Amino acid sequence: MYKPFIVSTLFLPILAFSQLQNVFKEKIDSIYEKNKDAIGILVHVEAPNQNISWSYAKGVSDLTTKELLNPQQPVLIASNTKTYVSAAILRLVELEKISLNQSIKYLLSKNTQKLFEDDGYNLEEITVKHLLSHTSGIQDYANQSYFDFVLQNPNYNWTKEEQMKRAVEVGTPQKVGENFLYADINYLLLTEIIEQKTKKPFYKSMRDLLKFKELGLSKTWFINLEKYPNQTLALAHQYSTKNNMDSYQINPSWDLYGGGGYASTVKETALFYQNLFQGKIIKNQKVLDKMSTYVLPIDKTDYCLGISNTLYADLGFRVYAHGGFWGTDALYSPETNATISVFTLQQDKSYLINPVIGKEFQKLLLKSK
Repeated sequence: MYKPFIVSTLFLPILAFSQLQNVFKEKIDSIYEKNKDAIGILVHVEAPNQNISWSYAKGVSDLTTKELLNPQQPVLIASNTKTYVSAAILRLVELEKISLNQSIKYLLSKNTQKLFEDDGYNLEEITVKHLLSHTSGIQDYANQSYFDFVLQNPNYNWTKEEQMKRAVEVGTPQKVGENFLYADINYLLLTEIIEQKTKKPFYKSMRDLLKFKELGLSKTWFINLEKYPNQTLALAHQYSTKNNMDSYQINPSWDLYGGGGYASTVKETALFYQNLFQGKIIKNQKVLDKMSTYVLPIDKTDYCLGISNTLYADLGFRVYAHGGFWGTDALYSPETNATISVFTLQQDKSYLINPVIGKEFQKLLLKSK
């Protein structure tokens, strides 16, 4: 997901913990001054080993009003949602409700079984693990024509059933378990499995499975499916200039049912990843380790189960990371035991800004150990 970069010699000296926050702030300010078309940058550093839990925002939250961006403003985290869905499925594995190598055929509703089997899919061959790792061979509904339709019909209210039906209409079954094919449809099927096993809407079950109340994650919710949390600021606008998109002007249903859907603050996103990889959500270490274990050879993909596992040998650490369409990234490093979450409101600029901040801050934390 991220390209290696060379860390500036300015940051090589070991810094006292008290200095780190100032360095973080100066770095973000400097990046923003050179990239004001990024609109806004939100960053959180969760580094318990250094007693750091620090949020920062630079820029504006709305191009029209020019209102200053607040570090506590939530955004749509899009495909970062997949890490949450994966963790919820692994909680069901931990609870021995399902297994990773279990066929999905009888874990789905009868209507969904029929839909995919009528299109030639062998659901007995596809496992839960295949869905989690995007190796199911199921073709995605979110192709270019889908995207074009969304742009032309921004107020259209999609249902999960429509998106599933579109998946079988636009593609044909591919070989199972051989290739990485990133597809939101895999995670729509996973949220259906959650519903089938818990007998509750997936968004309610995920809140319980992921221990949101216990961990104090009160400002993370499925947009439009759950009530807007109390005492939560307005969503920041998120933009894509190349696609002429403003997140406020598109019905969230286009990316809602598991492939995306969560809204959260930069802090709560980092806290979720931190708590997850510290074993506070999935307590069985063997089950948790599955999440960051490669499924295919590394030359094919570094994506595991709802997370990528990328080694930066030249920088001395690896990251477990995921990103989202709107320019949201979260990176946990086991070497630093820290999470950096970076949200850039201008999606077009996030590919340049987020990896630099995420990796450089992890390098700083590693040097300060």
